[in-house]
Amino acid sequence: MPTLFDPFDLRGLTLKHRITMAPLTRCRADASGVPQSISQTYYAQRASAGLIISEATNVTSKSCAFERAPGIYSSAQIEGWKPIIDAVHDNGGSIFIQLWHCGRVGSDAILDGRPPLSPSGVNDDLDALQVWGLMANGRYARIAATPSREMTLADIAEAIEDYGRAAAKALAAGADGVEIHAANGYLPHQFMTPALNLRTDEYGGSLANRLRFLGDVVEAVCASVPASRVGVRLSPYAAYNNTRDPDPDATTAAVCRMLDGYGIAYLHLADTNAWAGQPDMPRFLAAAKPHFRGALIGNGGITPTAAQEMVGAGAVDMIAFGRPFLANPDLPARIRNAAPFNEPRSIGWYGGSAEGYTDYPSLSSN
Repeated sequence: MPTLFDPFDLRGLTLKHRITMAPLTRCRADASGVPQSISQTYYAQRASAGLIISEATNVTSKSCAFERAPGIYSSAQIEGWKPIIDAVHDNGGSIFIQLWHCGRVGSDAILDGRPPLSPSGVNDDLDALQVWGLMANGRYARIAATPSREMTLADIAEAIEDYGRAAAKALAAGADGVEIHAANGYLPHQFMTPALNLRTDEYGGSLANRLRFLGDVVEAVCASVPASRVGVRLSPYAAYNNTRDPDPDATTAAVCRMLDGYGIAYLHLADTNAWAGQPDMPRFLAAAKPHFRGALIGNGGITPTAAQEMVGAGAVDMIAFGRPFLANPDLPARIRNAAPFNEPRSIGWYGGSAEGYTDYPSLSSN
């Protein structure tokens, strides 16, 4: 029976154990989306993870739900990521860059006056969208989403190319691989659900057509990155950003069958509703597992005890921890030794300086 601390072969990439650091939006980049030197410390502190999945990283300047999130579409951003990735490697870790297009989740206030892009310009629920900005007083706060514009076929083709270019840039920065963020109501997720995708062309209508955008993105990414170094994050059940999928079980089964055909390394199953006390993981696994032969990463309010049970039973291959890694840079050691956890503090969650970012103590510093 495998344990959390057994090594794992991720399609040829040997991970030292099965505890993964989930992507954590922290918003410490500069105004141009260039990661800053403080993030070298942050990621190096957490390099004891079996695999780090980076914070969500914009693939284009036309994507922004969280101001000061990093990008991976410019030369300066590549140069910003290089020392961060080197610091992870120097400390014995592996890191995938998560590729992010926010689609309709955005505001013209942080998109240089441009409207966010979306499959069909559905804007009846702007108050449900999570958009955050940096205030003039230095505080980070939720701001109002603004109406999106329906994407033309040319916009769609450009977005797909943006993913492919970003994947190539992630490897140029030294990343071990990439994860496509197709969860939490962002652009690929928006295309999947008929509540948000009202198109009548080849990207809308049938479920197969609604999955076409993600399929095209995977193909573009795999043109630059081996499929064995590509993961995809999914959350068809998520209430976050109000995707309103009327049949998430069917969506899950179909998308997993499609992704299995590409031979990608893993699916990252994000049980986002678990944070609201309504976990979907058993249902999620029942819909996904029969249709995907690669590795599965479970995520969403999972305790270390439950994580060991899931890995031991073969339900998933790895567990991604988010908030516990935010506050515990040495989380694997704490789990292994049954040591107490630091509790996350509200200050510094998004934006800011070292406070609430790199100042959480490790066991060795207590």
